[in-house]
Amino acid sequence: MGKRSRWLLWMVVAVGVVGVVATGSNSGAGEGEGKGKVLEPVVTRIAFGSCANQSAPQVIGTWDDHDYGLNDAGKEFGGKITNQKLLLDFLDEPQDSPRRKQEGVYTSYMFGPVGRQIKVILLDTRYHRDPLRSDGSVLGSSQWTWLEKELNGPKSAITIVGSSVQVISNLSATTRPLFSLESWGRFPKERNRLFKLIADTKREGVFFISGDVHFGEISRYDCATGYPLYDVTASGLTQAVEKAVPHVFSLIVRFVAWLTPTTMRVISKNCRFRSCTYGQPNFGAIEIDWSTTPVTLKLEVRDIVGYPVTGVKFSLVELQSRGSVPSVKAGEHRRHCSLEVNLRWMIKYRLAILFYCSVSALLLAMIGLAYAATLAFRLFLHKCKLD
Repeated sequence: MGKRSRWLLWMVVAVGVVGVVATGSNSGAGEGEGKGKVLEPVVTRIAFGSCANQSAPQVIGTWDDHDYGLNDAGKEFGGKITNQKLLLDFLDEPQDSPRRKQEGVYTSYMFGPVGRQIKVILLDTRYHRDPLRSDGSVLGSSQWTWLEKELNGPKSAITIVGSSVQVISNLSATTRPLFSLESWGRFPKERNRLFKLIADTKREGVFFISGDVHFGEISRYDCATGYPLYDVTASGLTQAVEKAVPHVFSLIVRFVAWLTPTTMRVISKNCRFRSCTYGQPNFGAIEIDWSTTPVTLKLEVRDIVGYPVTGVKFSLVELQSRGSVPSVKAGEHRRHCSLEVNLRWMIKYRLAILFYCSVSALLLAMIGLAYAATLAFRLFLHKCKLD
C-alpha cells in the first residue's frame, strides 16, 4: 500500500459545520516507490450540518439569523457590529484579517493542489440585506463588487458557495399565506443577478450549500447558467422541524412536505421519505472522487448517524457550460426550470386550499354536531315533559 495524505477543514455555515476530508493512496506504488513522496488526495469528503466543532484543525464560517442576533433579521439589526466581532473572535479570525475591517463577514478560501482546487466562497446574507418584502438587496454593493472579483479570480475545479439561506428553492411561493421561509427567491432580482454573475464570469463547477430552514433537501435549477446549479440544504444537527412538534405529529409534517408543490427539489427513489425532504436532525455530505474519469461528485443529506436520506451523483463535466441557457415558454412547465411563482394557481396554492377546506369542513362538522346535540337535548326535554 502507498502512503495516504489527509487534510481536514471545518466550516460554520448557518450555525453549520462543514468538514472537508481528502484522502488518497497510490495503489500502484510499492513501499519503496512511495517513500518520500507526498501523494495527492483522490477523494474529498465534505460534511456540513450545525454545531461548530472547535476541536477541528481549522474553523471557518459565516452566520445566519440566530448567530447574527435576531430572527430573520437584515441590515436593520442594531447589534450587528458588536456581533461581527464576537463571531470572528469565536472563529479565531486573525486580528489583522480584512474581515475585521469590512462591514460583513463574507470571505473566501482556496484548498487543494493545482488541478484539484476547491474554492469556498462564504456569503453574508444578513449584514446588508434589505427587508424581506422589499425585493431589494441581499448582499449590498460592496459585497457584490467583492463577489464579482472572486468569481473572476483564479480558476478552480469546484467552487462551493455557502449561503446561510436557500438559493434555489423558493418554498414561500407555495406555502403562503400559511407560512413563509427566507430564501434568495424572496429577492428575485438579486437571485437573477447572482445567476447572471456566475454565467458572465464563466465560472464552472459551482454549486451551493445552505441551511436556515430546519430540514434537509437538495434542489436544482437548470435554466440559469448553462449547466445545472445544485443547492444542498442541511439544517441541522441541533434544530429540525420534527423536533419542534410532538412525535405523534411527525407524519403530518411529512405529509405536508410531500403535498407542498416544488419545481426545484431533486426527487429520487433513494429518498428516505416520498417528499425527499428530511425534517429530523441531519447534515450534508459531499464526496468528490478525483480518481475517476471524469471526476464524480456525490451530494447527500444524511441522518444523525450518517445514513443517506436523499442524494444525487453526477460527473464534474455536468457542471460545465453547454453554451446556451435553456428557457421555458409562457405557460409551459418544466421541472428544474419553471419557477415556483409561475406555477398554475390551483397547484401553487393547493396546500393552503386543502388547509382552509379542511378547517371549513371541521367547523361545519362541529356546527352540525352541536346542532344535532341541541336537537337531541330538546327531544329529551320534550319526552320528559310528556312523561
